[in-house]
Amino acid sequence: MDTTVICPRFESAISLLSQRWTGLIIYQLLSGPQRFSHLTEVIGISGRLLSERLKNLEAQGLVTRTVYPETPVRIEYELTEKGFSLKPVMDEIQNWSQTWVEPAETSEIK
Repeated sequence: MDTTVICPRFESAISLLSQRWTGLIIYQLLSGPQRFSHLTEVIGISGRLLSERLKNLEAQGLVTRTVYPETPVRIEYELTEKGFSLKPVMDEIQNWSQTWVEPAETSEIK
């Protein structure tokens, strides 16, 4: 593999995945469909930023948004096949982090 020239597709993929919170959103959605409020709670992200990231992931074809016409309206987010195909990548990052990354203080992350 020639690493002297960066492939534009690789650069685009790294740019997408390196956006703050995006990896955590994908990782959380690997466990199945989730509601917006649950995602904000478990990830610790603001609603505005989560909305922005989810719209971007939806535009990239990684996430689908399903609106259930109930009272009150229920909205769930779920990975598409394309989004779920990142599971091996996320699993390897998880494995790597267990070996090489020291736990961060919770207050430093946010």
